[in-house]
Amino acid sequence: MDRLTCDACGAPLLVESDVRYEVKIEVKAAYDPLEITQDDLAKDHKAEMARIIAQMEHLSEKEAMDQIYRAFRFDLCTPCQRKYLKAPINLA
Repeated sequence: MDRLTCDACGAPLLVESDVRYEVKIEVKAAYDPLEITQDDLAKDHKAEMARIIAQMEHLSEKEAMDQIYRAFRFDLCTPCQRKYLKAPINLA
């Protein structure tokens, strides 16, 4: 993240190579389009909001935000960029 070293392997960037690679990742809650029904309109919305607020009271601000949106930025050298492109979502 300092743009001087590879965030994956620590190699110096722009010293041995003319290029560095920047990876930006956004993780955000995805919502499907809503279809509002008569049952939805008949709900007690105040009670629903109170229920949601009660659920969130035990969460820190960071935990609550992580459920909605988080962004990352990484600098990679050429070998790490190639590895990343082969397996960008390596969850193992």
